[in-house]
Amino acid sequence: MKKNLLLTAALAGVLALATACSSQSTTTATTAAQTTAAETTAAKETAEVKETADAKETADKKETADAKETTEKADEEKESTMTGTISDIKDFMFTITSDGNDYAFSFDNDKKPEGLAEVKDGDKVTVTYTGTVSAVDAFSGTVVSVKAAK
Repeated sequence: MKKNLLLTAALAGVLALATACSSQSTTTATTAAQTTAAETTAAKETAEVKETADAKETADKKETADAKETTEKADEEKESTMTGTISDIKDFMFTITSDGNDYAFSFDNDKKPEGLAEVKDGDKVTVTYTGTVSAVDAFSGTVVSVKAAK
């Protein structure tokens, strides 16, 4: 009889532990499911924010590129002049020394600028051009005319 009582008590203890562990794993599974759902929602929100930020960045870059292109077109169409000493006249380019810097002006071989034939190395000239000229970068534009300066 003591053995039956001991066996019953042991069986009751095992059932109690099994029930307690069973309810705990259900809670853990529910919590894990809730955590996964929250992480999925957070990931979606993060992806939406990133997509919005990427779209805004792309739009900003496009606006900047458009503004730069408009500025470059305006620079290419605007006529400017530079006065200096001409040197190194070739079939496709010449150099002007002005303010202590050398500026190279290039042109198409078949489209020589107006007045270039009338000047020679060492003459002081005024160059009319469109585009941008730099002592460092290559000339990007068109030489309109070269005239002897007075």
